[in-house]
Amino acid sequence: MKISIQKIIRSEALQFEEKVDISEIESWSNDIRRIDPVLVKGSLTAQGDQLTCQMTLKGMMVLPCARTLIDVEYPFEIEATELFSISPYYNEEDDSEIHPVDGELLDLDPYIMENVILKIPLRVFASEKELEEHALTSGNGWELVLEEKKEETIDPRMRKLQFLLDKENKENQ
Repeated sequence: MKISIQKIIRSEALQFEEKVDISEIESWSNDIRRIDPVLVKGSLTAQGDQLTCQMTLKGMMVLPCARTLIDVEYPFEIEATELFSISPYYNEEDDSEIHPVDGELLDLDPYIMENVILKIPLRVFASEKELEEHALTSGNGWELVLEEKKEETIDPRMRKLQFLLDKENKENQ
């Protein structure tokens, strides 16, 4: 999302609304498995050599469940404010909160990606419905047994012992 510096300076408050594809962050080292295009709404204002960008980022990302690793859709809405300097004499070391702008275009994509990455939650959990739909209940040599479905079965190796116990119980009655 690139915006002309001259267009920002000429307008009192430049309004913008655009869907931005930031799917390249899926390949970065993070938990995002998929991210839909992000709706970016906001305004840009100029005061002297400083530009202020206030924006709202709305979208949907897919993250792994912390328990089962199945895909969980995570909607997000982020409010962000970024400050930029168009002064040729601005030194980035003076203030780390203000970003220098080189050239005639302001590229907001890196700042959109940065704000999304910073708001990734540490853990997300799948709902019970999603767990029922996607969870594995059996595999090669194993089966999930829930407490409420657990039947009292006798190990075939111990069946003879059970027979002796049943016989002894009948005699004592």
